[in-house]
Amino acid sequence: MLNLSNSKWLVFAMLASIQACKKSPYLNSAYVPPSISVSFDSCVRPPVPDYSLDDAWAALPWKKDFADSVPLKSLSDNQKSANVDVFFVHPTLFLDKSDDRKYRWNADIQDTSMNRKVETSSILNQATVFNGSCRVFAPRYRQAHISAFFSSDKKSGEAALNLAYEDVKNAFDYYLKHFNQGRPFIIAGHSQGTRHSAMLIRDKIEGTELQNKLIAAYIIGMPVPRDFFKTLPVCDQPGQIGCFVTWATYREGFFPKNYAAYQGGCCVNPLSWTTSNERVSRKDNLGGITWKFTNVVRRINGAQIKDGILWVDKPHVPGRMFIRLKNYHVADYNLFWFNIRENVRVRVDNFLAAHTTE
Repeated sequence: MLNLSNSKWLVFAMLASIQACKKSPYLNSAYVPPSISVSFDSCVRPPVPDYSLDDAWAALPWKKDFADSVPLKSLSDNQKSANVDVFFVHPTLFLDKSDDRKYRWNADIQDTSMNRKVETSSILNQATVFNGSCRVFAPRYRQAHISAFFSSDKKSGEAALNLAYEDVKNAFDYYLKHFNQGRPFIIAGHSQGTRHSAMLIRDKIEGTELQNKLIAAYIIGMPVPRDFFKTLPVCDQPGQIGCFVTWATYREGFFPKNYAAYQGGCCVNPLSWTTSNERVSRKDNLGGITWKFTNVVRRINGAQIKDGILWVDKPHVPGRMFIRLKNYHVADYNLFWFNIRENVRVRVDNFLAAHTTE
């Protein structure tokens, strides 16, 4: 049971979360990516996923999994009664530093240790925001190793990412044929999962009949250029449907090394759900979740868009003076967990109301 009043525990939980974040290669400015000594073309590929098997999915609405979790007893997992779905693509968790593993560039979805990492991090902290309004479908896929984003072997990195994307496309095709049954849906992802989700929308949804079923897309933690989609607009109102939201979270005043990739791109403030540059107070933050899904932190921070990225103030928790983190990539969902959950509800309600009257 969560304890919202125990300050000592909250300090410990938050600082533990920050320490966990510091270990992420996305957040550490001194990070040296693991070296993969062989090219993609010369290495062994993991087995192709069979999406007819429940084990090929990190989350399914009829399976007991981490996507069923809620952080408070006052919240409910409503997947059994939900009228819409979410297709959620998890971020990179293939971070192995060893270069003597069997599969170098892409993860094996039969790797139980890797699967556990996916479930206890991304599915628990991110996919759960949707279970109040949607059935949650989250495929396992042969995710590209973290080196695909950093390696000097650009050809191999791109090939590994493309292999991962092929799995995501295959999973989506299987979902449409066997699970969807004409239901409206949301596309969502984070980091590498956002890369694949955005490409999926552009390649399989935009300009087709499926676009009429797309409630919204939550593609977070990666740059999304303004011209990436031809007809899908960025969301600029909290209840807007048929649009996408995106942001990448950093400490106020900090510019990441890859800032140029974000400049002029799309960014939505998850406290106002608009693209306005106006700063939004932390009073509008309904609450964040610590990384282990153990504590709710109300009014944790405010937020402001700064030319394609989202600036936030240092989390307002006891002991905040000890927080030095400036890149909040792994907390893109956690810091705004309750706002995202509520916004999903609003967009789903608006979509269903609009289509009921047609």
